[in-house]
Amino acid sequence: MRMLKRSLLLSLPLLAIYSWQAWGHHAFSAEFDKEAPVTLEGSVTKIEWINPHAWIHLAVVNAQGETIDWMVEGGTPNTLLRSGIHKNSIPIGSEIVVRGYQAKDKRCQPACKANGRDLTFADGRKVFMGSSGTGAPKDGSDPRESR
Repeated sequence: MRMLKRSLLLSLPLLAIYSWQAWGHHAFSAEFDKEAPVTLEGSVTKIEWINPHAWIHLAVVNAQGETIDWMVEGGTPNTLLRSGIHKNSIPIGSEIVVRGYQAKDKRCQPACKANGRDLTFADGRKVFMGSSGTGAPKDGSDPRESR
């Protein structure tokens, strides 16, 4: 009995750590709206190469001539590497086009947010930048989707 109590007490910190990580990760539908597709054309202002999702920040000029800041969520850095995107492949100031889905929270504070599905470089190359199996719409962007 004493051994069981000790084992339980020792395992509680591990359970807490792993449950916190699971809580921190989200499904597509928790934050993004599959009914709100966006196409963003803009200049890269910042890249956050972090887990669990990389973020590409864009300055997008809207129809009224105003510059709107967007944060576009991509897959994990490892997923992006496998898609052909690495830390230095998108220099600050690059003009890119990102197709994806806007966040459910449309207040755009401190910036508008979107989940990126595909990214098109100025030279026309297109790469998948999302995560598979997150509940994102099957829109043909993910090369691993069954057709």
